[in-house]
Amino acid sequence: MSRPTPNALDDYPHHLPLQTRWADNDVYGHVNNSVYYFYFDTVVNRWLIDTGLLEIGKSEVIGLVVGTSCDYFAPMSFPDKITAGLRAARIGSSSVTYEIGLFRNGDTTASAQGTFVHVYVDEATRRPVKIPNYTRERLEAITASPPPR
Repeated sequence: MSRPTPNALDDYPHHLPLQTRWADNDVYGHVNNSVYYFYFDTVVNRWLIDTGLLEIGKSEVIGLVVGTSCDYFAPMSFPDKITAGLRAARIGSSSVTYEIGLFRNGDTTASAQGTFVHVYVDEATRRPVKIPNYTRERLEAITASPPPR
């Protein structure tokens, strides 16, 4: 299996600034691997809320996480400032695969990157549903092919 290449910040159409916290560090002095998934969750859900696609406790259709992955390239630690890049890599009939890149302190090459897969479900029954058209339109706006290098 070949190691992935870190993406560039410009590969992601949406950016969100994040701040590491003291509690994010582990005994080795860097952000613990599990915390990266909190960052992934934050950028995806902040984007959903900001675009009007998720109203916590009120949305009839919600995305449930069914898969995640992360590749690590360079350590991050408190008090690093992070830019989280987000794009929709694959939009299916009831699922979307997001790709996220994490960039520290103004770097333009990812320190870490990964995927986050949502399956859209009826909030009450938790059964899969087709992605609503208004959601699909907003997802398509953050679908981007990486620029040629």
